[in-house]
Amino acid sequence: MSVLVLTESEMRQCVGLDHEALEAVQNAFTWLADDKVVMPPIMHIEVAENNGDVDIKSAFVKGFDSFAVIMGSGFFNNPRLGLPSSSAMMVLLSAKTGFCEAVLLDNGYLTDVRTGLAGAVAAKFLAPETVDTVGVIGTGAQARYQIKSLKLARDFERLLVSGRTSERTSVYIDEMHNALGVDVVAVESVEQLVRESQIVVSTTPSREALIEAEWLHPGLHITAMGSDLAGKQELAADVLGFADVLVCDRKSQCFSMGELQHGLSAGIITEESAIYELGELTSGRVAGRRLPQDITVCDLTGTGVQDTAIALVAYRKAMQSGLGSKIDN
Repeated sequence: MSVLVLTESEMRQCVGLDHEALEAVQNAFTWLADDKVVMPPIMHIEVAENNGDVDIKSAFVKGFDSFAVIMGSGFFNNPRLGLPSSSAMMVLLSAKTGFCEAVLLDNGYLTDVRTGLAGAVAAKFLAPETVDTVGVIGTGAQARYQIKSLKLARDFERLLVSGRTSERTSVYIDEMHNALGVDVVAVESVEQLVRESQIVVSTTPSREALIEAEWLHPGLHITAMGSDLAGKQELAADVLGFADVLVCDRKSQCFSMGELQHGLSAGIITEESAIYELGELTSGRVAGRRLPQDITVCDLTGTGVQDTAIALVAYRKAMQSGLGSKIDN
């Protein structure tokens, strides 16, 4: 049998931040809500001596011929070596035989795409209909993918950014202004960013709260996607208690590795609190934003079904375009 091998450049020809990919990621959350997904817990490998970790995620969707297994790494000393801090690859397996059908050597590109698009799905159902100003905390890859994806769900005129260094912030400002044609402005504080924005997206690996509850205001939506490991935190725990609508991608994950872990430990929420999974919104079972003045929060940790959804899009489009190299094995 043959295995299709696809490179990052070929993946970029197949999949982008567009409405087709957005629909695929949105469908993935609906499949979860419809109980069509077999998704094991994330396998996490800590490589503390090199300031790194590896996550292995997967999900099989009932009725589909193939499913993906993703291996994603974050080694945060890499920039000192002139290397990106994150990378990933996917393997597509046959759901009929278990044999490998394709190896997607995307260097984390597909993961970046599906993660950014998940934020757009959250905004589609939770953000105010009219948005002037968006705030982003962080200047890395997801600060780019989240905001570019957000444009598919909400239009906006101004982007506020809070970064750790002025150099990286300046690069980000130029890039995003050219990409989106909006005013991009560095802020003096996260507090200013939150108070002046209708949508805030936090994209950092922080282990300390960055957003405080006293900065919240009516009509605000927050997507927090940086906390994807026990101990990480971007929101003060009491922020969750102020949310009129509190949503996450997968409760079982977020209670142990998302923002919800801190709400639980602080007694702000319990596992029985009114917390909805994003698939309940995409499937129409639960309304998202109910009132213009609602404060909404979405906690995203990343799910294996998103990987299967985007991998299937990439594989289908690569086959249609004749991309990739086939290796007989």
